[in-house]
Amino acid sequence: MVGRASALLILVAALAAYDALHTHLWRASSDWWDVAFLAAVLIPASFALVLLVLPLRTARGLLPVGIALAVLTFALHVAGAHTAENIVKLFAVALIGFWFLGYFETAAWVVLVALIIPWVDAYSVFSKRGPTHNIVTHHHHVFTVLSYAFPIPGYSTSANLGVPDLLFFALFLAAAARFELRVGWTWLAMTASFGATIALAVALTLSGLPALPLLSLGFLAPNADRLWKKLRLEKKKGQTPEGSLP
Repeated sequence: MVGRASALLILVAALAAYDALHTHLWRASSDWWDVAFLAAVLIPASFALVLLVLPLRTARGLLPVGIALAVLTFALHVAGAHTAENIVKLFAVALIGFWFLGYFETAAWVVLVALIIPWVDAYSVFSKRGPTHNIVTHHHHVFTVLSYAFPIPGYSTSANLGVPDLLFFALFLAAAARFELRVGWTWLAMTASFGATIALAVALTLSGLPALPLLSLGFLAPNADRLWKKLRLEKKKGQTPEGSLP
């Protein structure tokens, strides 16, 4: 436990230092070097924080602590402390995601959500009536507040993931632990999914893409065999939500 806490503090300090100094670092000669840095270094380092606090998923008081951190995030935003705001925001959403998992009685519920949210996210991003499209197009400052930033070295800009992306990352990772799935591989696949989404957005010259489709795949793919066994067992026991399985 001491080792985990030490690793957490070291990683937080490293991410805070990078966030504060990133505009003074190197400028890559190609966007693809930036994508590679985000996908291979910055995104895994950021979501390693969620992995390190994963034992807290069974703790009591997750919701009030998560809300308290969300309030602190807003206060830090108002104060202009954007480095601290970014990190506290990640912890706030992670704890709320852990708490939210408590409403999922069986693995079937998690699978059902993983199959539904990609379509909801795609509609939200691509449809002119979608909330994400509307916020990004007309209220970009709101999206900045409601997203986690991955600063690009040498620039004042960043790649961003919305709060729902952070929430479902934490929920799926906690679900992998709770239902005895492959936690390590799940974390790796979901982390890689965010890098792949950014790479696709750059390749297609788009300002953004929905991240939840690949995130859901990152949860389902490494655990497909174990989830199938659990779904069959839950169906036999009569615990599967009606209509969620053929």
